[in-house]
Amino acid sequence: MTLTEKSVSDLLAAFRSSEPTPGGGSAAALAGAVGASLLAMVANLPKPQASSDEDLAMLQRAGARCTDLALQLERLVDKDTEAYDLVVGAYRMPKATDEEKAARSAGIQTALQAATEAPLEIMRRCAEALGFAEAVGRLGNANASSDVKVAAGLLGAGLAGAHENVEINLGSVKDAAYAQRVRQASAALVYNVQG
Repeated sequence: MTLTEKSVSDLLAAFRSSEPTPGGGSAAALAGAVGASLLAMVANLPKPQASSDEDLAMLQRAGARCTDLALQLERLVDKDTEAYDLVVGAYRMPKATDEEKAARSAGIQTALQAATEAPLEIMRRCAEALGFAEAVGRLGNANASSDVKVAAGLLGAGLAGAHENVEINLGSVKDAAYAQRVRQASAALVYNVQG
């Protein structure tokens, strides 16, 4: 059973367990998925503030895209856990001989890159959904303005949390060019949201 197939209570219990996964990356994806879902909900509520057909179409497009982003982030809850499980598995590889040590080292580096890509993807999806918050807040039902603020807070937390996971994984990545490329991409996502 995947994480996202669990009940909310079972999922929270999994986060509380002493197991290394699910961890912060999956939590960031979950926060982002809830945030994007809230934006989709507000965009679809009756009695929007949109006063023109053009504004209403913009609100509908925002709602549809936020729904898609929420589903992608939901999948990333499990993908992040699967990626980090690869890291844990690589560190458990045998290391008695030089050949085993080399294979283990290569396995760790491959797994670390996979475990970096998942939170980077979470960052991208959270940043994109955050980009719709202003329009949804302005054009959606005014009575749901607090829902938009909660959504933005959750998406911001998802973005920041995923960024922390990218950074910590990059600290162990030996491929300097890869690390620099990913660090620049993640920094740009943070800057574009904050700037």
